[in-house]
Amino acid sequence: MTIKFAAVGAAHPHVHNQISALLAAGARFEWFYDQDPAARAEIVERYPGVQLARKLQEILDDESVQLIVGTPIPDQRAALGIQAMQHAKDYLCAKPGFTTLDQLHQARDVQRETGRIYSVYFGERFGSVATVKAGELVHSGAIGRVIQTIGLGPHRLLGHTPRPDWAFDVTRFGGILNDLASHQIDQFLYFTGSTDAEIVHSQVGNARFHEFPGFEDFGDLLLRSNHATGYVRVDWLTPKGLPTWGDVRLFLLGTTGTIEIRKNIDVAGREGKDHLFLADEQGARHIPCSDGHLPFASQLIADILHRTETTMPQTHCFLACELALKAQAAAAQLRFP
Repeated sequence: MTIKFAAVGAAHPHVHNQISALLAAGARFEWFYDQDPAARAEIVERYPGVQLARKLQEILDDESVQLIVGTPIPDQRAALGIQAMQHAKDYLCAKPGFTTLDQLHQARDVQRETGRIYSVYFGERFGSVATVKAGELVHSGAIGRVIQTIGLGPHRLLGHTPRPDWAFDVTRFGGILNDLASHQIDQFLYFTGSTDAEIVHSQVGNARFHEFPGFEDFGDLLLRSNHATGYVRVDWLTPKGLPTWGDVRLFLLGTTGTIEIRKNIDVAGREGKDHLFLADEQGARHIPCSDGHLPFASQLIADILHRTETTMPQTHCFLACELALKAQAAAAQLRFP
């Protein structure tokens, strides 16, 4: 058994990560809707056979559609998800899932009332085979209890992916911590097994791109639960000379070992991506993960069909988004020269 899904909005290339994953898992792509003619043309070219909806209501009224994939501009994602749930459909959107706490509270209420799924695709976990492998190792007890995570999420601002005007408007995407750091917050909760946490400190600033007033190209934060701590640093400062958009890394400190993940590149080292380094009581070793499996889409399809939560508990999804929003709201302003 599989599902039928529709996609709404293509404001960011992240839409293709979600569509491709679902197609690879056997889901059927039925509908696409976006008011932008260029977005419609690209979708039809990449996914022949998909129907183009004339208006969103066509998708909402199609009872055969079980999931809506949403990648409109971030400040529009919550409203779309609420409509999806109110029309008895599950919802998967790119991060950030929300841009305000009010949006989050409304979506949480509707999700509770309808029992539908509101899921955010945290690609640095769900789309990284090395991170999936780390999860298997941690849950098998390979490094004991994880008591700290350090997540680094650098990005390249210009020259990699075209950035529309809304990408520089903090009111549209919610700020650097809400946008980028949501990945690392998700991983902190997942790897430490934390079901609640708080932001200890957060700060943001503009170190380089002063031509974009109000834009934040650097941010970091500290968070903790009752049994673990985490540090997150995100930025838009990846240099042009690095042959990828960001040297994304994750460090896990366990009671009997450590794991480091170099997700996109092993700088001046091994070729390719998805490198995992494990140190435990027996020694230290490198584990290549590039040929690994990504179970996210298959798990989500099973959750939709069987009303389970194997992909990600709903409370976890909302908590990760809430912590990112709170970190952004409380962030001190750094004054770089």
